[in-house]
Amino acid sequence: MNKFAQMCAITLVAASAILAAHNPMVGGHEMFPSKNIVQNALNSDDHTTLVAAVKAAGLVDTLEGPGPFTVFAPTNEAFAKLPAGAVDTLLMTENKATLTKILTYHVVSGKMDSKEIARAIKAGNGKTELTAVSGGKLWASMHGSDIILTDEKGGMAKVTISNVFQSNGVIHVIDSVLIPN
Repeated sequence: MNKFAQMCAITLVAASAILAAHNPMVGGHEMFPSKNIVQNALNSDDHTTLVAAVKAAGLVDTLEGPGPFTVFAPTNEAFAKLPAGAVDTLLMTENKATLTKILTYHVVSGKMDSKEIARAIKAGNGKTELTAVSGGKLWASMHGSDIILTDEKGGMAKVTISNVFQSNGVIHVIDSVLIPN
């Protein structure tokens, strides 16, 4: 290997280490920027319901794909806020279409970190509209230093952990499930 190739390899390793050091812990575990969205979600103790839902909806291959995706990932506690029995009902085979619509409502094409979302909010005079992969609309705004998402039904979710970088996008952990029309 020539010196240039060696320097490039060292730089790449150093950059990966720096990104990993700056990725927040999620669900008590390290999140690796070299892994994809599904691989990291599987490692989070706070996202077991989301992972089960992604599997039931048949979205694993999509979220392991190249993306890039911005995923607003509800925690287990977020799913627990839904009415009693809602999660079990959504996970039933006959409700796959509804589950898929809800899950893809949490995904935006492209890789938007919190700074980019904040810039869009500022440019929109306090609010920006995001189009989910499902086709639905979400609105992001700032409440103090918090990014708040509002769904089509008026429900709100706060980004509790931002900028969890993945090989195929970025995850922002949220505290409520977003519901499309």
